[in-house]
Amino acid sequence: MSHPTLDAEAYYLPGGDNRYRPTEATTSPWNDAAQHGGPPSALLSRVMSDLVDPGLRLGRLAVDFPGPIPRTEFTIDAKVTRPGRRVCRTEAAMIVDEKVVASASAWHIATGERPPTDGVHDFAAPALPDAQPQRFFPGMDDWGHGRSVEWRFTHGALAEPGPAGVWTRLRQPLIAGRDLAGFDRAIVVADSANGVSNELPFGEWLYIPPTMTFTALRAPVGEWVFLDARTTLAGDGVGIASGSLGDAEGLCGLVAQPLLVTAV
Repeated sequence: MSHPTLDAEAYYLPGGDNRYRPTEATTSPWNDAAQHGGPPSALLSRVMSDLVDPGLRLGRLAVDFPGPIPRTEFTIDAKVTRPGRRVCRTEAAMIVDEKVVASASAWHIATGERPPTDGVHDFAAPALPDAQPQRFFPGMDDWGHGRSVEWRFTHGALAEPGPAGVWTRLRQPLIAGRDLAGFDRAIVVADSANGVSNELPFGEWLYIPPTMTFTALRAPVGEWVFLDARTTLAGDGVGIASGSLGDAEGLCGLVAQPLLVTAV
């Protein structure tokens, strides 16, 4: 089944004084009153990156989700906690009614001259497939964040258990009035690793990450980002979803999510 695209200007509408209003494009599949973790992660990363010198680039992002993130207006409090010319650390919090609903920290690393070796480059994304019908989880015909992204699978599917590879393209900017950055494109979909590689029936099991870590090599180039994801489950209700993100030129970063795994 194909689905109409969203009529959303962006994931977030800025309101001044560090305030933002989420649009329908942020809606979670688990709860339509909550946000999917991808857009908040990208927004926190973008706000933190705005604080540092342009010669510093994102090296690692860690985002914590203490509970559902309400799909309501919020403020962001961001600061530099370890200034530096070569490495810099920042922190940010998303706040609703004086309560932190998501928090993040990031390391930013200075760029420089090309080194004499490029190390191991063994990641190669498959070719971008032709346009595909946009199919979501079984029993879920429509959800905002799902429709905010164009998904083109090379193997696996949201409706099928097991590892999956998918090319993704965001249909709208992260912040209204600002162009999409390469890391915006990667981080919005990085938190989907557990969803695209789910091993358990949607609606019968929860496999929710309370935190997500994205380790960056470089920013993706162009509109499309490839996510190659897999989930491994332990025997005691814990799991891990992990994935590689890249573009047509190679690897861009790695994502890891520990999972709460429990029957509904």
